[in-house]
Amino acid sequence: MARARSSASRWRYCNPSYYLKRPKRLALLFIAFVCVSFLVWDRQTLVREQEVNRRFWIGGALVLGIPGPISLNPRLIEVASLKAELTHLQDLLDELKSIGGNAGGVSGRNGKSSKKSTVPDDPIDIQRREKVKDAMLHAWSSYEKYAWGQDELQPQSKNGVNSFGGLGATLIDSLDTLYIMGLDEQFQRAREWVANSLDFNKNYEASVFETTIRVVGGLLSAYDLSEDKLFLEKARDIADRLLPAWNTPSGIPYNIINLAHGNAHNLDGLE
Repeated sequence: MARARSSASRWRYCNPSYYLKRPKRLALLFIAFVCVSFLVWDRQTLVREQEVNRRFWIGGALVLGIPGPISLNPRLIEVASLKAELTHLQDLLDELKSIGGNAGGVSGRNGKSSKKSTVPDDPIDIQRREKVKDAMLHAWSSYEKYAWGQDELQPQSKNGVNSFGGLGATLIDSLDTLYIMGLDEQFQRAREWVANSLDFNKNYEASVFETTIRVVGGLLSAYDLSEDKLFLEKARDIADRLLPAWNTPSGIPYNIINLAHGNAHNLDGLE
C-alpha cells in the first residue's frame, strides 16, 4: 500500500492540475523551460557557425587571399561575394574580347590599327537609337528651314532670333551631335556655314560664360571628332577675343566682353 502511494505521489507532478493549484511552482517550471530552450538554441547556432566557417575555410584562401577560415563577419562575406562577382564579370569580358579577337583592325585617330569587338546590338537599343536620331533630324530640319545661321529657333512663330550676337549658337552647339549620329550631309552644310559665314568681329557684348561653353566648346568638340583644322582655327579666334575677360585682380573673369574691342566688364551691380 505504501509503495502504491509513493508511485502516485511521483506521478502527480505530471498532472497539470497540480501546478494550477501552485502558481509559484508553475512559474519555476516556465523559467526552467525557457532556460533549457535558450541552451538548445544556442547550441544549434554554434553548430551552424562552425559549419559555415568550415565551408569558408577554402573560400578564405581562394576568394579573399587569406589563410584560414572566415568568421561570420558580414563585411568579409560581402567582400567575398563582390570578389566572386568581379571574377565572373572579368570572365565575361575576356569572353567578349575573344569573340571580337578575329575582327579586322579599325584605323584609329592617329592612323594606328586597333581591334574592335563585334558585339551584336540589342534590337531594342537599335530602335531607341533611331528614334533619337529621328528627333534630332526633325529639330535640325526645322532649324535649317526657318532659322539657318541664327542663334535660336522660336518653334511657335517659326522665326530665328540672334540672342547670342548672331554667332550661330545652335548650329555650332550641334556640330558634334551631327557628327556622332552620322548625319554627314547636315554636318557638311554646317561646316560650310562656319567656313564662309561665321565672323566673330562683331560689336557685341557677349556673355563670357555662354560663349565659352557653347561656341568655344562646340568648335573644339567638332575638331576633336573630325580633326578638321577649320574648327580649331575658329575656336582659337573666339578664345583670343574672350581672353581679356580674365585680366582681373582676382583672376575671376568678367562676365561680359565686347568681341570687337575687347572691353570686358561685369553687369551693372556685379563687382
